[in-house]
Amino acid sequence: MEKPRERAAMSRDPLLEVGNLTRHFGGLVAVDNVTFKIERGEIVGLIGPNGSGKTTLLNVISGRLSPSSGEIRKDGKRISGKTPESICRSGTAGTFQLVRVPDALSALDNVAVAAMYGKRRLGIGAARGEAERLLDRVEFQASRDAYVDSLTYFDQKRIELARALACAPDLLLLDEWLAGLNPSELEHGITLVRSLHKEGLTVVLVEHVMHAIRSLCERVIVLNAGRVIASGHPDDALANREVIRVYLGEDA
Repeated sequence: MEKPRERAAMSRDPLLEVGNLTRHFGGLVAVDNVTFKIERGEIVGLIGPNGSGKTTLLNVISGRLSPSSGEIRKDGKRISGKTPESICRSGTAGTFQLVRVPDALSALDNVAVAAMYGKRRLGIGAARGEAERLLDRVEFQASRDAYVDSLTYFDQKRIELARALACAPDLLLLDEWLAGLNPSELEHGITLVRSLHKEGLTVVLVEHVMHAIRSLCERVIVLNAGRVIASGHPDDALANREVIRVYLGEDA
């Protein structure tokens, strides 16, 4: 059985290329000249202390924010500066740092709407059928007619994940999707993300739960103050002196 380090070393085709990407808000530079590639079939962790630019970086990749400079390419085509809808239909979808499930729609309709307006633009009947399938896929066991205020936090996260999958992505961006779960839920969540990756999805996840990072990721990219300070296998990156200093302070 091949090990994660061996798989990471295999030749793959770049799916996502980020080049000299910068995003600032007035005088605050949130993402500072960031460059990296994500190979097709990888599962990569994006880690760093709070305020290091992780969520901003995902938001620029997904089109929710425009870059101040630099570019992003997916499948060799420039996507930076395009609308979120265009980027979604090119095969990129994900979840939010804070769960955003519209409370005016049932669980089923939340997912069906994504299937209608995502990459495949399914009709109503097909979209509802796909929503049923995807809710099963993420192990959502509550009523399909349930609304947000009657659901557990984990079930809300399941809906959000199913909604991302309904867009038919080949690149899945997960922004702290495993955060806030109890130990049992966390293990279920890790297993679910791993199974999606095994089915062929390329995954980039922002995460603070190091158990999840070590369990899932072949490679991590570490940010601090908007800059990449380390990258590589989790064990190697987390042993980097600069990473230790950022997380634990000068005395460490």
